[in-house]
Amino acid sequence: MVTPARLIPLLEQFDWARERLGNRMAGPVVDSGNGTDVEAPPMTDEEYLWEPVPGCWSVRPRTAGPGPRATALAGTGDWGRDTAAFPHPSPPPFTTIAWRLSHLTELLALRADHSAGSHSLTRDDFRVEGHAAGALAAFSTAAAAWRAALMGADDTALDTVGYSTYPHGSDPEDPFIDIVWWVNQELLHHGAEIALLRDLYRGQNV
Repeated sequence: MVTPARLIPLLEQFDWARERLGNRMAGPVVDSGNGTDVEAPPMTDEEYLWEPVPGCWSVRPRTAGPGPRATALAGTGDWGRDTAAFPHPSPPPFTTIAWRLSHLTELLALRADHSAGSHSLTRDDFRVEGHAAGALAAFSTAAAAWRAALMGADDTALDTVGYSTYPHGSDPEDPFIDIVWWVNQELLHHGAEIALLRDLYRGQNV
């Protein structure tokens, strides 16, 4: 199938952001933005779970229960991600790398399923990873699944309202091309947050 022309720049943006974030977390180097390689040591479990301020939301062993102001641990498996029913606490809790990466990975995995899969996965089906290596692998898998879903979309799909039925966003109400753009923004802004937290973690140990 020929990739629609208007999808190509969004795919290129997604690929760039995915590669840069992946390299930023796993190393050994990341492009500084001007073609220069900057050392990026692989993220450790300690860094992944680092809580830079009191009262963070994170991912936690289910046996530990939810963190401050959270009422539940989302996902499946031995670990869960801090959450609470709407409306969420105000001001919002500060979130760890683990929380942000888990949220981003879940978004990619579930949107892929609700675009080109079973259209049935829920947050309760998403496995929350308690260790950095597992989280990085899960992110890579989810990003690949989302990209594969995009490669199956033709011009008609891009204009279809509700092509992605993902229930935790505007997907059932907006044309798919708008959802593709939005997912890129999620990847870009959460990727920037994760990169900044890596810098802050490194800075405290200098």
